[in-house]
Amino acid sequence: MIRALTTLVLLATALAGPAIAAGDDYPTREKVEYVLACMRDGQAPQQEMLYKCSCVIDRITERMSYEQYTRDATTTNALSIGGERGETMRAYVDGRRLARELRDVENEARKACFLK
Repeated sequence: MIRALTTLVLLATALAGPAIAAGDDYPTREKVEYVLACMRDGQAPQQEMLYKCSCVIDRITERMSYEQYTRDATTTNALSIGGERGETMRAYVDGRRLARELRDVENEARKACFLK
């Protein structure tokens, strides 16, 4: 538990510095959540995943504004809703384009950061 808390504090600190310097508009909380989800899905040791996943979100922030990222991520998540509720988003003409846009940016970032 203490190790996990220490990792979170270090992660938040590491992400906050470059974000302020770069002037990006991504909230630190959003970056931390992205990195934690990425680390959870990874197969490598925790510290290695921390560096790689931090690299990925930094690359994404270079390519997309937070507004674009939020729009595309929300659309991507909504497209995965099953049944009638999800049909609204699946019928949205630009929905698949937005999901593909985010997926392409993420794939490029993962490749650049040596994350499969």
